[in-house]
Amino acid sequence: MKCRNMLLMKCLSIIPLLFTAFPLWAQGMKPSAFSFESKEAWLWLMLIIAILLLIAAVLLKERVSTLKSSYKKHRTEAYKEKLKEYTQQLSSKQIEQLLQHRHKKSSGKAGNMLLVFFASLFIFLPGSNLVAQSPGKRDASSLLGEGGIIITIILILIPILAGLILLTIKISNAINRQRNKIRLEEAAKLAEYLEALPDEEVNDVLKKRKKALDYSLSHNELSGSEPAEDSRGLLNISQEPGMPIVAIKKKALPRPNIDPALSRLVLWYLGCSAFWLLFGTTIGEYLGIKFVAPDADHVSWLSFGRLRPVHTNSVFWGWASLGMLGLGNYIVPRVSNVKIYSIKLGWYALFLINASVIIGSVCLMAGINNGGGEYREYVWPVMLLFGIGLALSLINYIKTIAGRTTKEIYISNWYMVSAIIFTIVISLTAYIPSWQNGLGETIVQGYYMHQGVGMWFMLFTLGIVYYFLPQQLNKPIYSYSLGILAFWTQILFYTLIGTHHFVFSAIPWWLQTVAIVGSGGMAIPVIAGTTNFLMTFKGAWYKIKDSYTLPFFLVGIIFYFTGSMQGTAEAFRSTNLIWHFTDFTVAHSHLTMYGIISFFLWACIYAVVPRLTGKEAPQITVGAHFWMALIGLLFYTVPLMYGSTLKGLLWLNGKPFMDGVKLMEPYWLWRAIGGTLMWLSHVFFAYNMYKMIKRTNEIDVKSSAIQQLEKDSSFISQPAKSY
Repeated sequence: MKCRNMLLMKCLSIIPLLFTAFPLWAQGMKPSAFSFESKEAWLWLMLIIAILLLIAAVLLKERVSTLKSSYKKHRTEAYKEKLKEYTQQLSSKQIEQLLQHRHKKSSGKAGNMLLVFFASLFIFLPGSNLVAQSPGKRDASSLLGEGGIIITIILILIPILAGLILLTIKISNAINRQRNKIRLEEAAKLAEYLEALPDEEVNDVLKKRKKALDYSLSHNELSGSEPAEDSRGLLNISQEPGMPIVAIKKKALPRPNIDPALSRLVLWYLGCSAFWLLFGTTIGEYLGIKFVAPDADHVSWLSFGRLRPVHTNSVFWGWASLGMLGLGNYIVPRVSNVKIYSIKLGWYALFLINASVIIGSVCLMAGINNGGGEYREYVWPVMLLFGIGLALSLINYIKTIAGRTTKEIYISNWYMVSAIIFTIVISLTAYIPSWQNGLGETIVQGYYMHQGVGMWFMLFTLGIVYYFLPQQLNKPIYSYSLGILAFWTQILFYTLIGTHHFVFSAIPWWLQTVAIVGSGGMAIPVIAGTTNFLMTFKGAWYKIKDSYTLPFFLVGIIFYFTGSMQGTAEAFRSTNLIWHFTDFTVAHSHLTMYGIISFFLWACIYAVVPRLTGKEAPQITVGAHFWMALIGLLFYTVPLMYGSTLKGLLWLNGKPFMDGVKLMEPYWLWRAIGGTLMWLSHVFFAYNMYKMIKRTNEIDVKSSAIQQLEKDSSFISQPAKSY
């Protein structure tokens, strides 16, 4: 483990160099220098593949080295010290089993034959003659310049890479099997060692250790066992602990009383959402690189206009939506104190939503889209699949809530059910063609775009936070009334603000004013919600340093206030005149969708997955995920907001459009650096999900040794048999 952490730290130390080297190299490139028709592109492609294979080889080598050292160690005399260490680490239950076994007459030996496994991997890379075409001009006779040849090479590389990945997995599984064989042999030796322990050592060491392990506090050492009396009425003692909104569990490791089928469903939702986050932000990372290397490719499917909606829609409908619905499937039956209505409906919804994102992404890359409507680029048959998935989820939630055993409907259910209802309504409004003419389409676009963010993502996520934040703090929400106030005022004001994106347009002036007033009114739910969350922290701020979920919650709360109030500030005509049609809106959308929705979802996922699987994510990679995401977001948004303000003032002074493009060049470089940090944080998040979800078959040496002793004892106790 120590070697693995050192290896990880060495890899992390290289990352800052890559952040500075690649953007500076890209900024200094000549136009059209980086293209799949150039030598540099193929060299970079081969370099990336080689780096990935090198990382896999280094990790495999480290695991093989660990396996070899373990094998050599247990063959030497020094292995007796390890057996003694195992003995001193026995748990109370294992010591009890050992003591019971020693009361019986038993003897025997056990062992396993050890196999040696070793694999070699040789990679053949194409020579430089394949990329001999000069970057400055295109040779018509070069086969590499043909689109068909490029596609053929890519199709050849795909199965090769897939084979290498499969081979790596096979080798890793073989190493795991070999390690388990060694651990079984260690268990056999430990069983022999425990069998030969003298009674004096058992009495002096193991029995004392068992007594120490079994000791626990009675929790009344300071208060005593007498009931509290207050004849003068000086104290106000409440006998009612309040509404039990969450299961009282301090640690995440113990598995709650949850249906295994529901647990599997929730994990599939969260696993799919993590995949779409990595996929969508990989597209976004490539688009960010295009801002500093615009001629990175000349493939129509990879053009900026096609990939940008792939990025936004995959993270919207794939990452955030599936993550929210998966967490909702966990929360709704928990706060209703009943089983979920139908597991099948949950699976059907998962299949339909995944199908919509897959088909929609392919259609967008192929140029099949719904026109210029932002966030509604999917054609209506694709969005219909998503809508059916939402409808099935709504039925599942309402049926579950209807069968609740509690009198109240907890506030989380209010938020989540309302979010699904609003999303179905706004989707129908956006895709029914009756009013999609002229200004009607513009008004509908503003309504759909803003309601999608505020009444789907924000409303649903807030409902999730109202469950998991009190759970992680182990105390009830500060004010139920503030939550209800925020709920109804958000429904009142947020549904009016869509057209503030079209200030100074041909839309009626009064409708623009209504949107601006509604944007100002959003201060009420935002301040109410922020106050509610921060006051819930009251008296529990000290818990942040001992938790890796609470920092995510705190960052999400901070961005919830700052990002939402920034949206209010953008709506006024004076500020809209400067910031609109600049990258300020891009920064604002990431500040809200990423800083609020993603951070809240990460906090809740890190809270619930260990409860379902019993496995925690590595602390170092959780920290890397948090800090890279936070710093990357700041690197992304702050320069864009500053540069866009200068750009808006430049336009107001009548300067040419190209002057604004030149002005934004360094800020776009910061955008690429920040986006790279954010993307790397998602790689760490995907790794953490893998570590929390994967099934491990690693053998516990101590438990196996005790089981072997009991097995040998029961075998010898049979009168008709002898050892």
